[in-house]
Amino acid sequence: MGKRNKNEESLNSLSLLNDIFDGVYIVDKDRKILFWNKGAEDVTGYKSAEVAGKHCSDNILNHIDEKGNLICKTDCPLKKTLETGKKIKTKVYPLHKSKKRFPVMTHIAPIKDKEGNIVAAIEVFRDITKEEEFRILQEKFNRLIKKYVSSATYDDVLNEARSNAASTAHKKDLSVLYLDIVGFTGYSEKHSPENVTQMLNEVFGICEIITKECFGDIDKFIGDAVMAIFIDANDAANAAVKILRALSKMNKNRTEKNQEKINVRIGINSGEVIQGTVGTVNRRDLTVIGDVVNTASRIQNISPVNTVAVSESTYSRIKQPEDFKFYKEVKVKGKANPVPIYLRK
Repeated sequence: MGKRNKNEESLNSLSLLNDIFDGVYIVDKDRKILFWNKGAEDVTGYKSAEVAGKHCSDNILNHIDEKGNLICKTDCPLKKTLETGKKIKTKVYPLHKSKKRFPVMTHIAPIKDKEGNIVAAIEVFRDITKEEEFRILQEKFNRLIKKYVSSATYDDVLNEARSNAASTAHKKDLSVLYLDIVGFTGYSEKHSPENVTQMLNEVFGICEIITKECFGDIDKFIGDAVMAIFIDANDAANAAVKILRALSKMNKNRTEKNQEKINVRIGINSGEVIQGTVGTVNRRDLTVIGDVVNTASRIQNISPVNTVAVSESTYSRIKQPEDFKFYKEVKVKGKANPVPIYLRK
């Protein structure tokens, strides 16, 4: 009788898990999938029968983190929970059965027996695509408002709306576009300083106008390079395409004047950066720093000329991934694993 009651309780618990809208799955200590609820079927496109008995490390959902790193084999949150017993909350990008990546917020907790031994783990995850779109829309709205009020007014209103003002430096999910002029050293050696400056101003002017049109900001000009930041990876990709089109028209005019064509490389990377004010008392700049910025620059360095190259983390945020094609995996300084690169068709 006791055993039957225990089985009935287990069945009732699983029935309750099937009735919730969030995705839920349970794995044993070897990460073999024991349970996959209807919510998980709806969120991922995979039916329970397709995944039951398989291991999550088999890359069924092919999870990547916000920096584009594949985590199922190397940095699996489920594995960490099974090993440490700690609860984990994180944002990841699984691969839907339709091959479209999407953001989810996942919560992982250990399952223990009566003696306190970890015997399994449960993961509850929710599709946050709408929340991410709202966050991006809200930040775009905030940026639009800044065009009509002073920065001081905007900050005063924002501080009043918050119970506690945020610190100057903070982490933020952004997309970084890095553009560099190809062969600039050779160009500068063959032309006068006035000619070089005029060419740079023309290229930088195009970048600045299009970046603003696409809801981005020029973070800085670095010699012959431009670094721009965007809240939305789709805006960054659109800006890059428009910049290349504008430069193509500029080069047509230069050819008619018997002037050299200007070629560029563009790399885009997305993820968490540190944004804050950097400098001294006499000179301070609001800028972004971190691994995401460095990787964007390195992607630009290895990309083909006059193309848009994006990282896996940017590609996962693109709403029309069919506009891109896989290029190759490359070793990037500071990264343990090769970084997949995609090119705009």
